[in-house]
Amino acid sequence: MFNHKTSFVDRKYSNNNKVCCFTGHRSQKLPWGFNEQDERCLKMKKELYLEIEKSINEGYDTFLCGMALGFDTICAETVLQLKEKYKFIKLIGALPCKNQDCKWNTEQKKRYRNLLKQLDDIRCIYEEYNGAECMLERNNYMVNNSSKMIALFNGLPGGTKKTIEYAKQQGLKIVIIEPYIESI
Repeated sequence: MFNHKTSFVDRKYSNNNKVCCFTGHRSQKLPWGFNEQDERCLKMKKELYLEIEKSINEGYDTFLCGMALGFDTICAETVLQLKEKYKFIKLIGALPCKNQDCKWNTEQKKRYRNLLKQLDDIRCIYEEYNGAECMLERNNYMVNNSSKMIALFNGLPGGTKKTIEYAKQQGLKIVIIEPYIESI
């Protein structure tokens, strides 16, 4: 699953002014759950596409993604879609641990591992999962190596809120996409 591109976090990106990271809820916390064909999710995907393309037009050429289920997966797929048009952009996976997908179902693992193969680089925080702390450290790594964040946030407490608060403290430009609650 991992190849020569994989390394453990050992350095910051030298030019984080051109790096954008993502944070957002996992599928279970989204109003559409795992149904990405729900009209609310499709509407969010269009908004995300436009925000990422706007970032590219602002000069952002590197995107850091935590590669979790839900919003992260959608972000990674959207960047890869835009990479067909903007060949120079890079997608970096920032993983909390090598076995992030150990409790996921077969379909989720297949989708995840297919995405890993398409990344330009992979950064791992830990060898093995060691509790929620490694997720927090992964999120902080992404913030510390970025100047912009695109977030899908419903306003509720949790990891996404903590990551956005940390990004504010670090002075990142933050774009928040709100999940659509009402069905269209």
